[in-house]
Amino acid sequence: MSTIAASPGISGTASALRRLYFVRFAFAIVWALAMFTTAANLGPLAVTLLVLYPLFDVAAAVIDARASRATGSPALLYVNVAVSLITAIGVAIACASGIPAVLRVWGAWAVVAGLVQLIVGVTRRRMGGQWPMIISGGISVLAGASFVVGAAAANPTLANAAGYAIPGGVFFLISAFRLGRAAKGN
Repeated sequence: MSTIAASPGISGTASALRRLYFVRFAFAIVWALAMFTTAANLGPLAVTLLVLYPLFDVAAAVIDARASRATGSPALLYVNVAVSLITAIGVAIACASGIPAVLRVWGAWAVVAGLVQLIVGVTRRRMGGQWPMIISGGISVLAGASFVVGAAAANPTLANAAGYAIPGGVFFLISAFRLGRAAKGN
């Protein structure tokens, strides 16, 4: 077991990220449970949830970027803000065309956001608690590709999109716990 010699900037960033990751875990689980109830069709609740998820990601990335200024450039987080905002708009438009269109947009977003998450996690390794984020980013890329491929299925549903949120939430929870040492300055 190694110790992390955290500077005040790393300690403050780790503390802020820890809180954010706990919130992201809770949101992902609640969102997934709500989404599972409506995954078979694109009713008003499903559309609202599908647009809400990337908008929540926008807010989380903004908070993350503000917290991360002391430890490095948040440029990739701003890329994530833009991509997630475009995704929210794209999903809203795709909902008018049906589940396959939504899955294509959702999949493209998962690929790009996963790559950003993976790269950000790699750059934050010295902070600690980032291996769950790195793994989650890689899984997101693979899941995104599967959504795009799954859009061509005979009867595509949004169940996989709902299921996608659960492991992501769990990885945020694991990372939040692992960031505890860095947040304490150890």
